[in-house]
Amino acid sequence: MAEFSAEVFQNEFLSDGATDVHAVVAVTCTGAGTTQRAVAGADAGADGVAEIVAVDTSGSMQGRNMEAAKHAAAVAVDQIPDGTLFAIIGGSHVASRIFPYPNARVPMVAMEPGARSEAKRAISTMAAAGGTAISSWLRLADDLFAAVPVAQKHLILLTDGKNESEPSAHLNQMIAEVTGHFQCDARGVGDRWVVDELRKISTALLGTVDLIARPEDIAEDFAALVRKSMARGVASVDLRVWAPQGSQVLFVRQVAPEVDDLTGRRTEVNALTSAYPTGAWADETREYHVAVRVPSKPVGSEQLAARVQVAVGADVTASGLVKAKWSDDSTLTARISPEVAHYTGQAELASAIQEGLAAKAAGDEATATVKLGRAVQLAAETGNDDATSRLRKIVEVENVEEGTVRLKRNTAKLDEMALDTASTKTTRVRRA
Repeated sequence: MAEFSAEVFQNEFLSDGATDVHAVVAVTCTGAGTTQRAVAGADAGADGVAEIVAVDTSGSMQGRNMEAAKHAAAVAVDQIPDGTLFAIIGGSHVASRIFPYPNARVPMVAMEPGARSEAKRAISTMAAAGGTAISSWLRLADDLFAAVPVAQKHLILLTDGKNESEPSAHLNQMIAEVTGHFQCDARGVGDRWVVDELRKISTALLGTVDLIARPEDIAEDFAALVRKSMARGVASVDLRVWAPQGSQVLFVRQVAPEVDDLTGRRTEVNALTSAYPTGAWADETREYHVAVRVPSKPVGSEQLAARVQVAVGADVTASGLVKAKWSDDSTLTARISPEVAHYTGQAELASAIQEGLAAKAAGDEATATVKLGRAVQLAAETGNDDATSRLRKIVEVENVEEGTVRLKRNTAKLDEMALDTASTKTTRVRRA
């Protein structure tokens, strides 16, 4: 049985006239691995799992990429436990169901030895041809998922190129239509795909985006994604935030293990409570930065600024309190919560990297230099060594503390893409 706990980190003291309350809430789930996998292995009922692998089969995949992708899809099939519903999609300017075979009467089948063998045989027949219209891949995946009565639905999507066979508006519309129906981890292989396109998909569908630099690394990545998906024993969790009348929730962001702004996903539970979907959970800890604006009160007053709850379905399984106390003691009000400071810097780091790379691509070297210099400074301040290492492949660092850098010439596109895709990955705050 999965159990959740919530721990709040903040400085609850506000100076006279202050209104904004910030807190980091660490949510931990334990026991998830035993909650749903046993059910999935027994049958494909409403509490089970459905997994789809969608592989780019457009003409650009010809050669090593196609062969590596077919191998990776077969490896992924090996990682799917018996009893799990699954399907394989081939995507070009149209989407096709590779397995179950197109003439099969069922949209998805439960994994078992015979199905595993046939799926691999079907995967081996995939060939590269045509253009790329990812909206059709998402539509087919959504149709297949809609036909099966399971709680947890996960898509792995792989492409090597730009979504060039349809207007971007078509993809945007499809993303909006399928949001909330399933989760999607998106992967790009090589250097011809567009990070922002896949990030747009993965962000809306509560997944991740990443670069696979070499075709031979696809199989390992796919296997890890399936294992991670299968470990998620709780299909859907909401973070609920109650705030008192007259207050305003400024934002709710996941800040660890990755930065993901949940604010725009808000749904109303009641007049004072909002819900923010966080997707499926395994045994893990995620941290959230919650900011609430409350009316200022006289010095000496205190109040509950927010109640943050973890909800599985209609059941609240954990909660934490965010408090506000007004004081004229500067030694209390000047303190900055280490957690809030750390993750504020990490969120700014992600934005600085993405904005800097976008400016560089647009030829605005002045803005790119300023943004990437600030990124170097933030990466050092927050102890993000991985970001520092990736940034040094793009800029020459003259002064870390001041964020003074020079853009390198003729940088490798793969290095820029690696920095971009990893920009949202954060380091956790060091706690005593």
